Amino acid sequence: QVQLVESGGGLVQPGGSLRLSCDASEFAFSLFAIAWYRQAPGKEREGVSCISSSGYGTDYTDSVKGRFTISRDNAKSMVYLQMNNLQPEDTANYYCAATTEFPQDLCSLTASWYNYWGQGTHVTVSS
Repeated sequence: QVQLVESGGGLVQPGGSLRLSCDASEFAFSLFAIAWYRQAPGKEREGVSCISSSGYGTDYTDSVKGRFTISRDNAKSMVYLQMNNLQPEDTANYYCAATTEFPQDLCSLTASWYNYWGQGTHVTVSS
């Protein structure tokens, strides 16, 4: 059973930074592509970023390109989302999700591919 635990959320001022972590308790973590999603109140869930199992493939939604960076440490079964220059529109619950459906260098922001989901961590960007 894959369990995902997000952490690192909090309150930050516009222009500030946060690093979210996704801790996966799974011995075969290196086989999983991981994605970050977010959902703001009253809005649909949005794919933010993903990283392939190898770490060589990544993708970002347009609104975070140049501001967010996804990375992974397979030895620690961790995925990180470094978020810089945060804006109020980034306020949401952030979730990580995992799947083994992709070849090692590919990932996708399409939520239906992901089988395992964490409980989320909340990010508030406000002055």
